[in-house]
Amino acid sequence: MTYNIRQGGAGREDALLAVIRSCDPDLVIFQEATDPAVIRTLAQGSAMPHCAAMPKLSLGFMSRVPIASHAWHRPRLSRHAFLELVPQDAGVRFFGVHLSAQFAALTERRRLFELRALIAAIRSEQRGFHAVTGDFNTLAPGDALDVALLPHRVKAMLWLSGGRVRWRTIQQMLDSGYADAFRAVHPGDPGYTLPSASPHVRLDYVFVPSADLPRVIRCDVVRSDDAAEASDHLPVIAELALH
Repeated sequence: MTYNIRQGGAGREDALLAVIRSCDPDLVIFQEATDPAVIRTLAQGSAMPHCAAMPKLSLGFMSRVPIASHAWHRPRLSRHAFLELVPQDAGVRFFGVHLSAQFAALTERRRLFELRALIAAIRSEQRGFHAVTGDFNTLAPGDALDVALLPHRVKAMLWLSGGRVRWRTIQQMLDSGYADAFRAVHPGDPGYTLPSASPHVRLDYVFVPSADLPRVIRCDVVRSDDAAEASDHLPVIAELALH
């Protein structure tokens, strides 16, 4: 599961637990997990013995399965770190990301820079089965954007960008040999994840190498009433065949 829990999640632990327990994942990669105490509470409430988070870093995790290693990496010149997780004896590696926010041409260029740094780092260390997941804060090629539904501050950012943003970050993932797991499983479903109460944009993704797409058993947006209240993002859950 990939889940942006909004501003650390403090005060909403019970609501977040209701969402997570209903899905019963083996591994959760969080964004905006800036309060380690909240992640420990969620891990204890989900019976997941392995967890970690860092103050002021967005990415954290909790896991039911043992984790051989985990680390936050900040590529050179990148503003954001990514999280690398290696489950023990599972033959898979996970990379959690949370790219720069805001719908604007400048931030899209920043996201593209961050993503290219991430892909370069992955290629230097990882050539087997892996997944890249998280809040990419950008649209996929062909995704519609209804500007009328955006908050005024976001409309202002778009206006400063000339009213148009070239959405290139997700295309970079595809061009780098990754498959969009949700889109492959649900070609006709928009898969909106934000805002949770009335979703109209898709910002949360699960990617696997294109050659490993048959390993994706399912990939779904969690659209429950609990999820609509627990955070501003809806989580995405994927089931992968590891062997």
